[in-house]
Amino acid sequence: MALFKPEDCLILVVDDVKLNLQIVAKILDNVGYECSFASNGYQALKRVRSARPDLILLDLMMPEMDGLEVCEKIQANPELSEIPIIFISASQEQEHLLQAFQKGAVDYVAKPFHSAELLARVRMHLELKYSRQKLKNLLQEQVELVKQLETLANTDPLTGVWNRRYLLMIAEQEIKRSQLYNFSFAVLLIDIDHFKKINDTYGHSIGDDVIIFMTKTVLYHLQSTDCFGRFGGEEFVALLPETDMDEAMIVAECIRENIKNQYITFEEQKVSITISIGVSSYRTGDKNIDSILRRADQALYQAKHEGRNRVISCPLE
Repeated sequence: MALFKPEDCLILVVDDVKLNLQIVAKILDNVGYECSFASNGYQALKRVRSARPDLILLDLMMPEMDGLEVCEKIQANPELSEIPIIFISASQEQEHLLQAFQKGAVDYVAKPFHSAELLARVRMHLELKYSRQKLKNLLQEQVELVKQLETLANTDPLTGVWNRRYLLMIAEQEIKRSQLYNFSFAVLLIDIDHFKKINDTYGHSIGDDVIIFMTKTVLYHLQSTDCFGRFGGEEFVALLPETDMDEAMIVAECIRENIKNQYITFEEQKVSITISIGVSSYRTGDKNIDSILRRADQALYQAKHEGRNRVISCPLE
């Protein structure tokens, strides 16, 4: 299968001799290539920037600015450097040939040339260019696919927030930062009160809406440096780096109060919910996140035991 059609390719022909431009134009036109022309180096650079040709046929010997300088300037521009440049020259000097490739040319055709040879080289380098581009696009698609798969592996499908596995990974990183730099680090363990009753009364669809509503409310009150995710069921965890217990309690109370004062409308019914939050923080000597989560869970249990819809912190020792 052909990688390209000649009629879809624009070739810039650069030569200070008008007859040479006409000869090359006729050869390319017979095959179907679209052509643009420049009679000097300055004009060539202007055309390259405006037209972005697929390939350049560049005369080596030109007054004022020769082909080598034109090639060098094109190669210096990241947006233009992938355009293949084929030098055409009557010069037989080995030094000119070496300079052409050193400046970034992909090929060199000596004058006088046969039209079949020129067309073959043009086609080969266009095919190479389009093959590279196709491979580049494929690799980019694979990179994007890997990113999507990583996101799917790390997020909760219902809410889009981080899942338990990713939360634990981030938490361990924060523990290490706290150990190394003596940073504060707080954890909120959030649970929706009477969630089973909500599911039993209104159905699991409304239960999902409640979870999504709660998630959005929590996220609204967290900072960009915080990390929030679903730990399982109706239980969620917020990780608050460089946040002490007092600051964490303020955040938790704000979240609880806002959720209590809102509701979800369902078939002309207003469904309101409350949450309970257990708050804990890093203590010197904590080796991993388990210790902090265990204390947060104890505080959450106390909040439930005392009547729910409240924030309880684990006392500092």
